[in-house]
Amino acid sequence: MREYGQPGRRPRGVIFDLDGTLADSLGDIASAMNRMLRAHGFPEHPVSAYRTFVGEGVRKLVERSLPPRTDGLRDDFLAAYEADYAQHMLDETRLFPGIPEVLDALAAAEVPVGVLSNKPDGPTRRLVDALCGRWKLRAVVGERPGVPRKPDPASALALADALAAPPQAVAFVGDTGVDMLTARAASMRPVGVLWGFRPNEVLASGAEAASTGAELARLLGVGAP
Repeated sequence: MREYGQPGRRPRGVIFDLDGTLADSLGDIASAMNRMLRAHGFPEHPVSAYRTFVGEGVRKLVERSLPPRTDGLRDDFLAAYEADYAQHMLDETRLFPGIPEVLDALAAAEVPVGVLSNKPDGPTRRLVDALCGRWKLRAVVGERPGVPRKPDPASALALADALAAPPQAVAFVGDTGVDMLTARAASMRPVGVLWGFRPNEVLASGAEAASTGAELARLLGVGAP
């Protein structure tokens, strides 16, 4: 039987998604992709469109961004996008308001923290190092060859081991339906944030949800009552 815990009960470990949960990264993702589209003479997309393009890995992002009948360009386009994004991933990307205070509270409560993203592993680690370097996160994992992406639970379960916490005592915090599915597939407690890229998916999932950092801290049992 799956037991996801109760609102306000402190978990023994917390796993965060990165883009849209910890980091407001949509502008840099959109800018890099639009530069590549413009360079190839393809139509660009408004920043808001990327809310539904991201979340399932960089190849899916490229597939959704390119116009029809461009399958043969995808590998070269992907390489060009990744090179551009690597140069600009920290132009505008910042932690969402309230996240530093949540991480401070979890650290003070000695709750181990990890990050699991469908962003490639290298950029994931680089962003987390740049944005979260003052906190001692237990483990940071992005998409890697041969390892299934979220919502497959394998990486989440491996992170629970790294946090030395049983899955049922881990809260998985994310901003999309994929994150909530991952939590449930791993028998973890699904906690959604409503400031991210797909708040309607979080609400539709029936997960606990927070609209501010203070609400998230209270859900995780480390905030003021």
